[in-house]
Amino acid sequence: MALGATLFYRRRASPLHATRATVASMWACALVLATLLSESPLVLGALLVGVLGAGAGAGVGRELARTLRTVLIVAIPIVIINVLVYHEGFTVFVRLGDLGPFGQGDLTVEALVYGAVIALKVGLLMLTTTLASLTIDPDELLAVFRGRSFRSALTASLATRMIGVLSADAQRLAEAQRTRPGGGTGGARGRVRLLSAIVGSSLDRSMDVAATLELRGFAAGGRRGGGAQRRPFSRHDAAVAVSAVCVFALALLGRMAGVAPFEAYPLVTMPVSWATLVLCALLPAAILLALADRRGIEF
Repeated sequence: MALGATLFYRRRASPLHATRATVASMWACALVLATLLSESPLVLGALLVGVLGAGAGAGVGRELARTLRTVLIVAIPIVIINVLVYHEGFTVFVRLGDLGPFGQGDLTVEALVYGAVIALKVGLLMLTTTLASLTIDPDELLAVFRGRSFRSALTASLATRMIGVLSADAQRLAEAQRTRPGGGTGGARGRVRLLSAIVGSSLDRSMDVAATLELRGFAAGGRRGGGAQRRPFSRHDAAVAVSAVCVFALALLGRMAGVAPFEAYPLVTMPVSWATLVLCALLPAAILLALADRRGIEF
């Protein structure tokens, strides 16, 4: 299903797609926790290499590349705001004078570096969550909660599916708007008209979906379908689970042992030792461990 620039799960021949949703979610959570635990740009860079490598191995490298453009759009304001707002640090590279309520406008290298580190961490979180949304089956994940909260799982499943449908509607309506004589109404007025058309379409579709669900007996409540079908624990599940444990353990031990120290203020200090280099080498290897076995994934 082509949805333009919108990123959604689509079954592919990769170990991550072949892994059950709960295990793959644990793996994604391990990557997120490792990112939050890390402060050194070297460690964050190693995690970035691992995530991009995992995306390429899972067949979603092109989608992650599109996300990188969004990351740059988000990262640049983060760096600029940190440099303008936070004036700590000894290495001043621009003096702007008195900025009134913002204090003395001394722009420091330390604030620039720390803003870049924050932007790198935010970008890595965006890439990780994008990778998870592209490789984890949302229906299978929601099926885990169906036995305990059927209505909530059904609502969440319908909502995730409707996002793609509404995105496709928006693209078709925007294309129809551009084909009108003169290219249609541009600017903010054209966007408001497009948004109102999408909202009206979504309301009509929601009424149709509600009527369909009622006819099929969902209004009566209770469990439907007998719950999620159980399947045996595969070697892909084992590899991804081991990868998740290794990534989290490495990040936690590295943080507790101070293997990759980093301080931005008052001066940028980032000592590099053999232990730091080993940690930076092991983290991508642990992430890519999830993709080591590609047997039995063709479909």
